Amino acid sequence: MTSISAKFRGVALKFALGLLSILWFTGASHAADVRVMISGGLTAAYQALVPEFEKATGNKVLTAYGPSMGTTTNAIPVRLERGEPADVLIMVGYALTDLVNKGKVVAGSQVDLTRSPIGVAVKSGAPKPDISSVGAVKQALLAAKTIAYSDSASGVYVSTEMFDKLGITEAMKDKARKIPATPVGEIVAHGEAELGFQQISELKPVKGIDIVGALPKEIQQITIFSAGIATVSKEQEAGRALIKFLASPAARDAIIASGMEPISADGAK
Repeated sequence: MTSISAKFRGVALKFALGLLSILWFTGASHAADVRVMISGGLTAAYQALVPEFEKATGNKVLTAYGPSMGTTTNAIPVRLERGEPADVLIMVGYALTDLVNKGKVVAGSQVDLTRSPIGVAVKSGAPKPDISSVGAVKQALLAAKTIAYSDSASGVYVSTEMFDKLGITEAMKDKARKIPATPVGEIVAHGEAELGFQQISELKPVKGIDIVGALPKEIQQITIFSAGIATVSKEQEAGRALIKFLASPAARDAIIASGMEPISADGAK
């Protein structure tokens, strides 16, 4: 099976050529250190695209990873509150909007980048449950001994809405648990949970798991990932160029290969 990284390498030249045209349009003119805070959903595509951006611009991208929400030490809102430097924030769209409202993100700079569906994973080689219908998902959850979900957008939905929709909230209390600051796929790969729920783009890079598939549309929750300029940014021009690239057709193939659907082809505002 062709790896995600191999797919990314196969379109690297296309990315670079597309980026050069973007930078010509935006007028980015000097090398800079661009500091990015990013949550897990877009990470696989981002890690493939950033080297192309750096090659074409001479800019260096410095990245800090953490969830879009929550109170863990590496959560993006927590990082900002303790004064960590940032130029670009890439995270769950509604969490970014909340930071705009709090004055942490430049108003008008927010760009929606991707849509990401929630998927289900099991440990490699384990039997894959039927998740082809709402009823099948319910039975799979009731049959599972242990279940893991994230502490970010997908996990909030699974634990506060999906379980309720399926009428199994009480049944899940003793066997479903939230996983803070760690990819759910890693918990499944280590055998600490029989089923794992997270965005497919966050499950794909994890070794040791098999992705069963996406949740049925009746109980699916699509997460939008967005980018914006931090109000503390010292490199807004370079930050906007990076966002423009991630939102451009040049980034499309890497985003699709990571299990997400690209939204914008117009670049940053």
